[in-house]
Amino acid sequence: MTTFFRRKAAAVTLGVLALTLAGGGIAAAQPTTKAGAEVGQPGVRQPGGNTQPPVSAADARAAKAALQQGATLAAPPGAGAVAFAVVAANGTLLHHSANVVSTTKYGPGQYQVLLDYNVVLKAHAATIGTNDPNNVPPSGEVAVAPRYLTPNAVFVQTRTSGGTAADRPFHLIVAN
Repeated sequence: MTTFFRRKAAAVTLGVLALTLAGGGIAAAQPTTKAGAEVGQPGVRQPGGNTQPPVSAADARAAKAALQQGATLAAPPGAGAVAFAVVAANGTLLHHSANVVSTTKYGPGQYQVLLDYNVVLKAHAATIGTNDPNNVPPSGEVAVAPRYLTPNAVFVQTRTSGGTAADRPFHLIVAN
C-alpha cells in the first residue's frame, strides 16, 4: 500500500513540475512588443489623459449655489427616477430634466454637468448621441465619473474610437 502512495505522489509531483515548466515556456515565448493598430485595438492612452481639470473658484461657487437652489426649490428625484441631459459637442445643454442646472466645456472632449443635488453615490451612464433625428451620431467613446471635489456634478470625457480626446455630443443619465 505504501508503494502505491509513493508512486502516486511521485507521479503528481512530476505532473506539477511538467506543467510549471510548460507554463513558463509559454510565457517566455510571447512576443515582447504588442500589436497596435494592426489588430484593430485603440491606441495607447497618453499619460495624464485621464485626469479631470481642476475645479476653479467660480465652478465651486456655482456648484454650491446649485445645491442651495435644489434644497429650496425642487427635491432630488425619488428612488428609481432619473435625471438626464442631452449635450451638444460644443457643451450646449440641449434637453434636460428639472434637476440639471448647467454644463461646462473645459477642453477637447471634457465636460461637466451640474445638478442641484448630491450625485456622488448615484449611477452615472452616458452614450455618444445627438438630438438631430436626421443624423447618426459620430463614433467614439465616452466615460463618466463623479466630478472631482464637486458632489453635485458629473464629469464626462469623450474620445474618438482611436482614444484621442475629441468633442462629441452625448446623452447622460443619473439614476437614483
